[in-house]
Amino acid sequence: MVYTNKTDIRALSLSQLQEHFTSIKEPAYRAKQVYQWLWEKAARSFAEMSNLSKDLRKKLDEHFTINVVEVNSAQISNDRTIKSAFRLYDGNIVEGVLIPMEERMTACVSSQVGCSLTCKFCATGYMDRKRNLNADEIYDQVVLIDQQAKQNYNAPLSNIVYMGMGEPLLNYANVMKSIERITAPDGLNMASKRITVSTAGIAKMIKKLGDDAVKFNLALSLHAANDKKRHEIMPISEHNSLSALAEALKYYYSKTKNPVTYEYIVFNHFNDELQDAVELAKFCKHVPCKVNLIEYNPIQFADFVNAEGDKIDAFANYLKSQGINTNIRRSRGKDIDAACGQLAVKEQA
Repeated sequence: MVYTNKTDIRALSLSQLQEHFTSIKEPAYRAKQVYQWLWEKAARSFAEMSNLSKDLRKKLDEHFTINVVEVNSAQISNDRTIKSAFRLYDGNIVEGVLIPMEERMTACVSSQVGCSLTCKFCATGYMDRKRNLNADEIYDQVVLIDQQAKQNYNAPLSNIVYMGMGEPLLNYANVMKSIERITAPDGLNMASKRITVSTAGIAKMIKKLGDDAVKFNLALSLHAANDKKRHEIMPISEHNSLSALAEALKYYYSKTKNPVTYEYIVFNHFNDELQDAVELAKFCKHVPCKVNLIEYNPIQFADFVNAEGDKIDAFANYLKSQGINTNIRRSRGKDIDAACGQLAVKEQA
């Protein structure tokens, strides 16, 4: 692996770029041109920046690098879902998914190489966390998945979910910068309401989302509204109890007025009984919300089983009877290990 001492140019703000151009006796407006190439046009090399002189492009190449993300491999599911292994500049690999549906094209992106959490039902949770992704590496996943959507299905991305590998709120600064660049008029100009960030439940960071008055959507991987059960499958809950999460969510809602989505995988003989639905309905009273009931997708490391269909239906019907907006989500890409909870880099070929 070849490493250079050049600065990652996408780590610089526009004002920092302007300072650089001034220091090399170039007009400051050049910075805006470069910034446009980097974030609006997703340039992958300085050679592409055709409105800059060759001499200036050479100077940029001497001082800076663009740490582009490459598609290392891609698999297409029977249901048209596309899973990609993305190779990062340092050789690490993360996975991302394009989920095509009639009414939308959704990108599921990763925020960390591996994950420091150890959720028992998630393949990524059995990997070590190697590092956080930089904002530009998250941005590149979106650009590459958008290209796949256009090339394969003749439609652009409509939605982005931060539900791939890693815990987004443990990479807060880079996730926030990536969303700023994805939504900015001088970036990809996507609507904030089309973006959902999913967390396993880091209470203090949920409060920070409130302080930052975010406009994107928040999803919480709940999976049990009972501390004992939740801790059994999500060790994170030891320091993020349901009462701590409820307090954080109330604070978040008071600041943003954004309803919350609860993701709830229904496991056979674990959290699929009426009592579990009663506990969930009670938790749903804290803030305006909706519930997505999700099929469990098997992984090689764990022996959980998906709940029976009639159990899931009864669970959903109870929640609906309590006035809770409830959807049953069917898995996509299961045959290529691209479904919820299945992302894990098996090899780095």
